[in-house]
Amino acid sequence: MTVQFLFPEGKRQALTFSYDDAQIHDRRLVDIFNQTGMKATFHLNSATLGQPGYITREEVKALYEGHEVACHGVTHPYFNQLSVTQMMREVYEDRRELERCSGGIVQGMSYPFGEYNEELIRTAKDAGIVYSRTVEGTMNFNLPSDFMRWHPTCHHGGVTEALLDEFLNPPMYRSLSLLYIWGHSYEFAQDDSWSHINDICSRLQGREDVWYATNMEIYEYVTAMRSLVISVEGDILYNASAVTLYVRAGGQILALGAGEQKKLDAAL
Repeated sequence: MTVQFLFPEGKRQALTFSYDDAQIHDRRLVDIFNQTGMKATFHLNSATLGQPGYITREEVKALYEGHEVACHGVTHPYFNQLSVTQMMREVYEDRRELERCSGGIVQGMSYPFGEYNEELIRTAKDAGIVYSRTVEGTMNFNLPSDFMRWHPTCHHGGVTEALLDEFLNPPMYRSLSLLYIWGHSYEFAQDDSWSHINDICSRLQGREDVWYATNMEIYEYVTAMRSLVISVEGDILYNASAVTLYVRAGGQILALGAGEQKKLDAAL
C-alpha cells in the first residue's frame, strides 16, 4: 500500500521565514508577521543585544513570542577564520544567553555571512545545534536533504509573483512543497522596501492549504516523518516520535499520534 506524507492537518504546502541579526527593525517585521499570521525564526547575536540599533535582552521573550529564537554566533564572526575552540564558544555561549533571554531551548542556527565548513558543522552539532541555514538559495520548494546545510528557497529580494504563483499552485505530482524565505529586517529600512514584505505576507496569508511554521517546527516534523517505521507489506505504521504525523493512504488522510502504531485497512 502506498503511503504519502503530508504536513500537519493534511496540508501539502509549508511556509517559513528566517531573519538574522536582531536589529531594531525586527520589531516592525514581527508586527507584520503577527498581523498576517506568518511564523518566523529570528537568528540573534547575543553580544549585540542592547547595543545601539539592536533589540534588548529584556524584550527578546515578549517580542518573539509565537516565533522562534535561534543562534547566529555570539559576535557574528567569520567562522572560517576561527579555531575549533572559538567556534564552540561562539555557538555554545550564544545558545546559553539566548535561552536565558527567551526562556526556551535554542537548537537552531544560521551561518553568519553564509560561511560554514565541516569542522563548524561538527562543532555546532556537539554544541546542541540540530539545524543551520545557509544563504544558498535553491529557487525550489524541496525539503532539505541535510538540515545542517539547510538551503532556503531564496532571499526575500528574490520573491516574485511568478515564484508565489508556482508555490501556491503546485502540480499534482508534487506531494510536499516548502517555501523558505530569509533576509535581514534592516534591509527593508535601508532600501525603503517595507511594502515588499507586506505584499509577500498579504499574498500568502490565510491559506487553508498552507502550514505556517518556524524553522524548528519544520525540522521536527520532517525528522519525525523520516523516522516513521513502515512494515514490509506497507500496511502497519509506527510513529516513534513525539509529533503527530499525517499521511495519505488509499485516498484517505490519516493522523498518526505520537507513539501510535496503526494497521491500515486493506480496503484503503
